[in-house]
Amino acid sequence: MSDQKPLVRLENLTKHFPINKGLFFRKQVGAVQAVDNISFEINKGETLGLVGESGCGKSTTGRTILQLHEPTSGKVFYDGVDLTEVSSAEMREMRRNIQIIFQDPYASLNPRMTVGSIIAEPLEIHNIGTAAERKERVKELLELVSLNPFFINRYPHEFSGGQRQRIGIARALALQPDFIVCDEPISALDVSIQAQVVNLLEELQEEFGLTYLFIAHDLSMVRHISDRVAVMYLGKIVELAPRDDVYENPLHPYTQALLSAVPVPDPVAEQQRERVILKGDVPSPSNPPSGCRFHTRCPIAEDICSKEEPVWREATDEHWVACHLAK
Repeated sequence: MSDQKPLVRLENLTKHFPINKGLFFRKQVGAVQAVDNISFEINKGETLGLVGESGCGKSTTGRTILQLHEPTSGKVFYDGVDLTEVSSAEMREMRRNIQIIFQDPYASLNPRMTVGSIIAEPLEIHNIGTAAERKERVKELLELVSLNPFFINRYPHEFSGGQRQRIGIARALALQPDFIVCDEPISALDVSIQAQVVNLLEELQEEFGLTYLFIAHDLSMVRHISDRVAVMYLGKIVELAPRDDVYENPLHPYTQALLSAVPVPDPVAEQQRERVILKGDVPSPSNPPSGCRFHTRCPIAEDICSKEEPVWREATDEHWVACHLAK
């Protein structure tokens, strides 16, 4: 980490999607509680890994930080500026500094546009440079992500998945941002390509001092790239700590279960270690359980867990957890 100043700060961020019923008179009958009252900070120059099962609210968190989803409540501060309070014109200007790399390299690139047009689009939107200068900048960006600059007139279908994701990274870098949300940027790629993309992200971070929110399922990859790790379950952050603390001393039962599912490259250790098998399915975010949201699947749950929501507390130095029973 290059600096300890928080570049991004979330305060009680909440995003609920309304559930409407009726054909003509649309009436709200409930809400999907995708993100529910979460708070954390991302320091300048660091990578915060955000992990959890599918549907727990990771991508919604990333998109709400960037104001691609309007928050239901709460605040998002970028470099001291509350993004929830700025006008659309001011937000448009702020987007030069905050970008996103999307999950699916097949769906996030317009098939009717050439690679040059895709990468140059942010520059055109913000009126940066002349047409000739933009073309040169696109070539620079393609070289930066290890693609041939002469591919500028090709279309997305002419590239592999890993190459397309590199194009997406080049587009995100076009405006020289400080903060990038990496929304599961490797989950749609072959395993052999995933490491190349992660290494590229690390090299770019070192070269340009970037700050990442790295959203992923793959806990081994998150350990490789992250400085700190936040674990999310059903719209809530349940644990947040420096990377090695999370992997070597997980406090929350959900984190312990996630880590027990990660294969160990030692056959003897793999046989000896204890697996934590979670019972049941993830409850619906439109009707989450009372108290601790994890209590319906928790192997150590007690009465208090179903009645009272656990307090978000610092269990040890910089190791935060939301669990009644965590020591």
